[in-house]
Amino acid sequence: MRFKELKVVEIPKWGTYLREQWRESFARHLTNAEQKLIGMDGFLWHLCSWEKVKCFEKDEAIAAFNKQSKFKCTIFYQFIDEAYLLENAKTLTVEELPYDKYDMDYCDIYIMDWNYKWTFIITHESDLGPYFIQKF
Repeated sequence: MRFKELKVVEIPKWGTYLREQWRESFARHLTNAEQKLIGMDGFLWHLCSWEKVKCFEKDEAIAAFNKQSKFKCTIFYQFIDEAYLLENAKTLTVEELPYDKYDMDYCDIYIMDWNYKWTFIITHESDLGPYFIQKF
């Protein structure tokens, strides 16, 4: 079976919804108070940097992302509501992600499987991340 080319659909104003889905899917083992204590009200990726979830980091995270089946996934950011739905994204690589480490709106990016099975995160901190979480 051949995969069609990557299809990108802009889903405006979905950022807040996707951030909440991300929190529910990957951080539900923490109370709201615990999430706030580690700074997740500012940066969701603190879940990884504070080692509150099992995850891959750096090159291992990139390798795990590249190996994932990415038929349908979302891309969203920490601070803005701009978001995208990607379909037929099997060949999507880290280099193709709409990420800009110099623009605060686009410097913390989250890629999440449509079924919430995995997530890949690139942070604005050059010494932290990227991170990859996979639910089993």
